[in-house]
Amino acid sequence: MSKVSEIKMVIITGMSGAGKTVAIQSFEDLGYFCVDNLPPTLLPKFLEIMKESGTKMNKVALVMDLRGREFFDSLFHALDEMIELDWITPQILFLDANDQVLVSRYKETRRSHPLAPTGLPLEGIQMERELLEELKGRAQLIFDTSTLKPRQLREKILKQFAENEDHPFTVHVMSFGFKYGIPIDADLVFDVRFLPNPHYIEHMRPKTGMDEEVSSYVLKWNETAKFIEKTVDLLTFMLPQYKREGKSQLVIAIGCTGGQHRSVTLAEYLANHFKKDYKTHVTHRDIERRKQQ
Repeated sequence: MSKVSEIKMVIITGMSGAGKTVAIQSFEDLGYFCVDNLPPTLLPKFLEIMKESGTKMNKVALVMDLRGREFFDSLFHALDEMIELDWITPQILFLDANDQVLVSRYKETRRSHPLAPTGLPLEGIQMERELLEELKGRAQLIFDTSTLKPRQLREKILKQFAENEDHPFTVHVMSFGFKYGIPIDADLVFDVRFLPNPHYIEHMRPKTGMDEEVSSYVLKWNETAKFIEKTVDLLTFMLPQYKREGKSQLVIAIGCTGGQHRSVTLAEYLANHFKKDYKTHVTHRDIERRKQQ
C-alpha cells in the first residue's frame, strides 16, 4: 500500500440557502478536490479509497447537507474516527444566515425549502436549524452570510483557506475562428479580422501563427502594433480590477476568420506579455480545424 500524504479535508455544511454552492466553487478555485452532496454513510469508504490508492490529492472539500439528513449519525461517527487519524486534518465549515435573510433568498429564487416542500420556507428553516444544532456546535469555522454578497463570501473563503496571500487568478488567452463560432466561455472577445491575412499568401496558407514566418508577417504591420498597444493598455487596467472583484479566471478570446494565423499569433503575444504578472494559459481552439475538414 502506498503511503498517503497528509490531507486537508474541509466539510462544508450549514443552512440551506446560506451559500454552500458559492463555497464549493471557491474551494475548486483553490485547487481542492471537491465532492458535492456526499452521503455521510459513504465518508468512511471515501477515506478508505483515498488511503488505499495512495492518492496525491492533499486538499479535499465535501458538501454535506440535509439532502442526506437521515445519515447524520454516520457523519458524527466518521468525524470521531477521523480525529484519531494521523494522515488527515478534518475541518467543518458551517454556513449560517438569519431566518429573515434565508426566507428572502428563497422568495427571490422561488424555491421551496427541502424540509418544507409544500409549506412555508420559515417552517423548513426552523426545522433545519434544530436538526443542525449539534453539527454547528462541532464546527471549527462558522461564517454568517446574512450580510454577505456571493463575491464577499468567496473572498472570505479565499482569505481563510488560500495558502498564500494572493487570490488565485488565471488569465486564459484563447484563439479561435469566427467561422466556427465565438467561444461560449469567453469573457472578452477581440476581433482581429481587420489585420492583413497570411491566408492569401499561398506558401503561408498551410502554416499557423506558431510558425515564425507567419507571426513575423502578422506583427510587422502598423495596424498590428497599434492594436497591441491599445489592447495591452486596456488589459493592464482591467486585469487587476477583475482580480480585485474576486474572479478566478478571465478568458480572453482573440478571433480571426479561421483561427489559424492572426488570432494564434496575437494570443501567443498577449499570453507571453502578461505571464510575468499573472498565471497565464494559452490555447488555440481551431488551429487544426482546417486540416480536419
